[in-house]
Amino acid sequence: MLHDGRSSRVAVIGGVRIPFCRSHSIYTDCSNQDMMSEVLRGLVRKYDLKGQTLGDVALGAVIKHSRDWNLARESVIDSGLSLRTPGVDMQRACGTSIEAAIHIANKIALGQIEAGIAGGTDSVSDAPIVYPDGYRSVLLSAYRGRNIAQKILPWFRLRPWHFKPELPGVTEPRTGLSMGESTEITAKQFEVFREHQDKLALASHIKAAAAFDNGFYDDLVIPFKDAEEDNNIRRDTSYEKLAALKPVFDRSEAGTMTAGNSTPLTDGAAATLLASEEWAARKNLPVAAYLTFCKVTAVDFIETDGLLMAPAFAVSDMLKEANLTLQDFDFYEIHEAFAAQVISTLLAWQSEEFCRTRLGRDRPMGKVDLAKLNVKGGSIAIGHPFAATGARIIATMAKLLAEKGSGRGLISVCTAGGMGVTAIMEAV
Repeated sequence: MLHDGRSSRVAVIGGVRIPFCRSHSIYTDCSNQDMMSEVLRGLVRKYDLKGQTLGDVALGAVIKHSRDWNLARESVIDSGLSLRTPGVDMQRACGTSIEAAIHIANKIALGQIEAGIAGGTDSVSDAPIVYPDGYRSVLLSAYRGRNIAQKILPWFRLRPWHFKPELPGVTEPRTGLSMGESTEITAKQFEVFREHQDKLALASHIKAAAAFDNGFYDDLVIPFKDAEEDNNIRRDTSYEKLAALKPVFDRSEAGTMTAGNSTPLTDGAAATLLASEEWAARKNLPVAAYLTFCKVTAVDFIETDGLLMAPAFAVSDMLKEANLTLQDFDFYEIHEAFAAQVISTLLAWQSEEFCRTRLGRDRPMGKVDLAKLNVKGGSIAIGHPFAATGARIIATMAKLLAEKGSGRGLISVCTAGGMGVTAIMEAV
């Protein structure tokens, strides 16, 4: 990962996930630890790791309870791995499990560890619900009391509004806009048509359904709680049905983003196994692909750039480092937070002005062959448990490259806070 010719190559052995399910459906009673532990157990079974000690396990969740302060280690304890295997919690919004993979990969590249697991989980169904600071102040004041009077008096400050719950929000603290509202602004700037968004969404469902039907996901998705397939996939949808939906973020005639061309709130978990070539050979585990480059960047989404446009910058910088062009890839896995976001990014790379003024290039990066984009379905169809999506994408890309037996793949994930996490994977 250091690209200096001296670091160890980082092998992606493969991955496992549970079906991604719409929030408040099948996994309503499951916690992040329930889902993450099930995925780790599946990975342990798949690669015969029971009782074995790995160098590290990096996992994360975006929406988590305070009780999940040691989620990774607790999930490792549940997994069947040796209890000598450590675990670390990480978080970078929707890029969490790709960031976790980068963390594990860099340790492998430096020779600090031989093998590790990266993954993530998220549940909107089990979201933490807190109460106003005023109520918390009462509770803490009563707890700090040294005598009966000091413990009782704070309760007289209690008011009815203290019991109004504060639900987890999806708005950016710096702008007050939701991710969808921010993307509507970007879509208008890049003149993204509603028709193109709905076509991309339809393709996502068609490709995801076909991938399940053709058995592509048989060894990547393990059944959990009676779910065997991502339950957001709409096999009966059509362009006409998607086109009939009303905009949800900008309800005026200018709005283009609907529930159909946006990612749904989703529960789920995913993980990937990474290792050195030597470790894989000793364990007699075939290498699916190699993780070779990565890049994380951020943009000024408050004043200048779109909230979810950071991957456009990250990919550009990463390709310069790798001495590659945008067309030098056999597969592209671009996270479909919204169809408008994906299309805006593709248009940015085709724009001479954007590439010159924002990316510092003397010519446009060019077009992506859409036949190579999210070929087994994307987040619009599959769903998006925030911290789990990166691990899903890495495992999918590894299998695509292993089946092809050659080539390379580009991974791009946008995140809250105006950040982007990208990576390059190459076939064995």
